[in-house]
Amino acid sequence: MLQSSQPRSTDPEDFQELDQCVAAMAKGFPAGYHIAPHKHRRDQLLYAVSGTMRIRTSTDAWIVPPDRAVYLPAEVEHSVAMRGAVEMRTLYIAGRCGLSLPAAPVVLMVTPLLRALILALLDEPIAYQPGSRADHIAVLILDEIARAKPLDMSIPMPQDRRLLRLCEALISEPALSLTLDGWADQTGASRRTLTRLFRSECRITFTAWRQRVRFHAAVEALSRGVSVSDAARQHGYGSASAFASAFRKAFGVSPRSVVAAGSPVPMRQPGQGSSPAGGTTAPWDGSWGEGKPPDDR
Repeated sequence: MLQSSQPRSTDPEDFQELDQCVAAMAKGFPAGYHIAPHKHRRDQLLYAVSGTMRIRTSTDAWIVPPDRAVYLPAEVEHSVAMRGAVEMRTLYIAGRCGLSLPAAPVVLMVTPLLRALILALLDEPIAYQPGSRADHIAVLILDEIARAKPLDMSIPMPQDRRLLRLCEALISEPALSLTLDGWADQTGASRRTLTRLFRSECRITFTAWRQRVRFHAAVEALSRGVSVSDAARQHGYGSASAFASAFRKAFGVSPRSVVAAGSPVPMRQPGQGSSPAGGTTAPWDGSWGEGKPPDDR
């Protein structure tokens, strides 16, 4: 077991076999850093106090601006890519400790209380005793996670390579205006085949999928301080009012309120080149990349 006198570890392996229910790790990552697909023996809450993360599993992807978090049950393989410099705060949670914890990956709204509790636990020793201040904080964290509002803004990702090529291109450039007929020429699959694949693998239509990508890319831009009118124009809308109206129709709230209240967003990302501790750093090109899991997840 880790001793409190040791420097605080940033190695995820040091957090997997601790006796307590919740363990907290803090680590910073540079812009463009990519953590290859990997998984953990404990549940994980991935949270960035600053910067935006792109998180990918085999079936879904999310863009997660500050003050949102993704909950990943144990053994769920995922990759993480950084949009800008990211200050990540990760909780590793023993599944036995919370009957009300999420059973599937989900984005959660991080309340001011949950944020304060996570930061408070990071001020405590990694390994702590039952009944200690850290233990009491951990109990409150579990309760806040169980109460946290889930945010249904994931982008479903396909398995078919032809459709995946289309999806990655649109995620890389959400404003692309190609129709399905145009994408048929690009992917080598007919319009009819692409239509069928969207419904069977993504569970929504091409139009709805593309709109969701544009919404979430726009929310990411808004979280960086881009104006609504600029975000709308950058993501394929002719005016801020048209974008805001379509967004409200889809989600029942305005895009600004999503950014202010806390909400996620979905997409993809990679990286090449060397960077600290086994990850990679490079400008995002619209894919998630491949590779062996690094040691700093």
